[in-house]
Amino acid sequence: MNRGYINRIKDKAFGLVGLIATLFGLLILTFLIGQVFYEGYNRIDLDFIKSLPSRKPEKAGIYTALAGTVWILFLTTIFSLPLGISTGIYLEEYTKKSRFTDLLEINVSNLAGVPSIIYGLLGLEVFGRMLNLGNSLLAGALTLSLLVLPIIIVTTREAIRAVPNSLRMASYGLGASKWQTIWEQILPASMGGILTGVILAISRAVGETAPLLVVGALAYVPFAPSSPLDEFTVLPIQIFNWISRPQHGFSVNAAAAILLLLTITFIMNGVAVYLRNRWQKKHNW
Repeated sequence: MNRGYINRIKDKAFGLVGLIATLFGLLILTFLIGQVFYEGYNRIDLDFIKSLPSRKPEKAGIYTALAGTVWILFLTTIFSLPLGISTGIYLEEYTKKSRFTDLLEINVSNLAGVPSIIYGLLGLEVFGRMLNLGNSLLAGALTLSLLVLPIIIVTTREAIRAVPNSLRMASYGLGASKWQTIWEQILPASMGGILTGVILAISRAVGETAPLLVVGALAYVPFAPSSPLDEFTVLPIQIFNWISRPQHGFSVNAAAAILLLLTITFIMNGVAVYLRNRWQKKHNW
């Protein structure tokens, strides 16, 4: 039998297996989301969003957890965005090739795959105990910033690397300095890719529970945080707290909270896809 014919059969068989696996995964995901939607959709209303936690499921709401999530997202973005982008620019544009930079690049890439619980232990020791921040929003946000920093750094470097070298040369040829070239040419051209990575990294932080639990986020907080030094809880921890209760009403509340958390995640990922597509259309090299 012809070897080319055998290879074509293998290609078609592999494609078929991949299609079946994809459809199976989508089917399971659709079933799970459909079940959550069926249980929790009717529970979502203004009272549910504005109400404080309660021991009675019909009176319990997600206001404190939602406020804590917004605080964590805001603070994590403030800390990780400038530091991650600046580090990516420095490593890509200013460092010279050496053993030290090679080792640094390998470590940054490896840090992106470290389990989140390790960052939680690091944040507990450094921010919670050494800096005496306790179980505050600030300690949680700094811990999550460590978690997403490697992702932002790697994404920033990849986005800058995708900019054609001819753009740099043209800028230098017109008399621009290195910093002017980076600020006025490289960054605008790569900003779509950078923002995509930042949003995806922050959307990952939205669903993290383990590092925040280690740092000291609470399962029950009877007040909404008003400053970065307040105690807090977040939506994933509130969902875990409700789903562990025996009453069926708390399971309904957990399903409603899952829908809201999924909505936040989908919106952030949708914005990332939009920015990436817009950037690709604008800079179609």
